[in-house]
Amino acid sequence: MTKPASAVAAPATPCPSLFSDSGNLAQDLVEAYLAVRNETERRAAPLTPEDQLIQSMPDASPAKWHRAHTTWFFEQFLLGEHCEGYKVFHPDYAYLFNSYYVSAGPRHARHQRGHLTRPGADEITAYRRHVDAAVVKFFRDAGEDTLKTIAPLVEVGLNHEQQHQELMLTDILHAFAQNPIPPAYDASWKFPASTRGSEEWVTLNEGIHTVGHTDDSFHFDNEKPAHRALVGPVKLARNLVTNAEWLAFMKDGGYSTPTLWLMDGFAVVGNEGWQAPGHWREIDGEWQVMTLAGLKPVDPSAPVCHVSYYEADAFARWQAKHLPTEMEWEVAARAGQLNDAFGIVWQWTRSAYAPYPGYRAIEGALGEYNGKFMVNQLVLRGSSLATPGGHSRISYRNFFYPHHRWQFTGLRLADYAT
Repeated sequence: MTKPASAVAAPATPCPSLFSDSGNLAQDLVEAYLAVRNETERRAAPLTPEDQLIQSMPDASPAKWHRAHTTWFFEQFLLGEHCEGYKVFHPDYAYLFNSYYVSAGPRHARHQRGHLTRPGADEITAYRRHVDAAVVKFFRDAGEDTLKTIAPLVEVGLNHEQQHQELMLTDILHAFAQNPIPPAYDASWKFPASTRGSEEWVTLNEGIHTVGHTDDSFHFDNEKPAHRALVGPVKLARNLVTNAEWLAFMKDGGYSTPTLWLMDGFAVVGNEGWQAPGHWREIDGEWQVMTLAGLKPVDPSAPVCHVSYYEADAFARWQAKHLPTEMEWEVAARAGQLNDAFGIVWQWTRSAYAPYPGYRAIEGALGEYNGKFMVNQLVLRGSSLATPGGHSRISYRNFFYPHHRWQFTGLRLADYAT
């Protein structure tokens, strides 16, 4: 169900559900729940209590907060609303560990999560164990009708936790990258091997295609409704852009040439002093990159990682190319035409994160999960080396602001000169 952080995480043919189909729904829920919850703890295991406290920027969160927030999700929405007689572990935790669910009540300021020296990591472990025991008991005691009613909510919660499993790695890597004596999260970790095919481009002829999630298997609400879209003519790069290509961009003055950049992007370059992708350091004239295994030489053949939308867009313009739309990416991915579509880096598209035609957020607090963020962000497709196994889909829509680059983000190109 889940794979080690050092493994390629996301299959090109994703699992339709996190649940088995043994005929015993209670047992299927227990097994899926514990598998995901244990993966969170496995990812946290290399971290010291001090590591779990740090919040290196407002966009990141401490590891113990991720562990607590995903626990609060099940306590709030599953146990609190469906398990009669459940008593919360601590009356203040709903305030501390709510994220952005306004409908669920007030919450601690996001940028101040790193100020919470208490509760400590051990107390969060106790919180997780308390909630896990209550959830497992609930599954085993509940009737079949209740289990069928709550199963979709449980699946949302498990996929939500998998998203935070990825954030745990990206956030701690960002924190470790601020350390002048660079720590390793996992000294044995290796960047996944990439594929380089001999054919550089896949051609998409003009046509109308269905995009979006098309069946009743698990998906987030932003992946629907499926709808028809005009795509092409366009050529998409089969391969991801590499560090060697990015080094050539840098050598040619890519970060200092204003005509390559969107105005806001060039302002960020100047304000932040960007000269290379995120987590890169020039040491004795050689470029090195902070990884989950610590500081390593930049591998020219590896896909470039930790680049923002602004950087990806500037690189595409330097190559006299473009970034693909999310619809173009999806059509090519469905045809199996993209190398490394999953499991290495999320890939920027030039599509604004906006609702599909006819989109409606689900009712209640969970309706705040995606819909209210549909402005001023860009869509990324695929998955990354930190994405847990079973969490990827061709229709999956990730989204970040254009200056963000602490995630495992890269790119492939599009060419409209067909």
